[in-house]
Amino acid sequence: MHPLHQLIHSFSPINEKSWQQLFEHCEELTIAKGKNFIREGEKEKYIGFIMEGTMRQYYSRDNGEEITTYFYFENNLVSSYISCINNTPSQITIEALEKTKLLIFNYSVINELYNKEKVWERFGRKIAEYLAAGLEERMVSLLMDKPEDRYKKLLNSTNKQKILARIPQHYIANYLGITPISLSRIRNRLSKNK
Repeated sequence: MHPLHQLIHSFSPINEKSWQQLFEHCEELTIAKGKNFIREGEKEKYIGFIMEGTMRQYYSRDNGEEITTYFYFENNLVSSYISCINNTPSQITIEALEKTKLLIFNYSVINELYNKEKVWERFGRKIAEYLAAGLEERMVSLLMDKPEDRYKKLLNSTNKQKILARIPQHYIANYLGITPISLSRIRNRLSKNK
């Protein structure tokens, strides 16, 4: 089973015939390190599935400061999803942190499939629920948790090893909403308390 098929199947079991309805519209895309999948202000048309590589999602403030909100790794779906749904300019930029290979498909394809088969409609609902839960968890953590607690949660996440091995420290600090110096202090404090 293709890894994208497996991911979709984990949200909503689909048979081979249904899978082929999407797969026939997929194409491969390689993005070089430092290049963007989508840039703030552009309209997103595609949903990507990362086969190899790492990506970072961020917002830009008026002063040029970037606020990292998410990291993507292999077997993740990636898109400016709100831009796709609403056909509006993206508010985020998604950048490749290393050479990244994706399988992409146009959002219009999946939108048409929602109307063709109930299994696709269920998949769309499950993805929306997954995204809403993740956004709420992230928002609550930023508003309620101390920086050290946010770092501990990061260390307990399923992507811990990938993040620590493949994401530069200044992006991790940015994601946590702290400076690299503060992150270094937290790490030192936690290592002494072991």
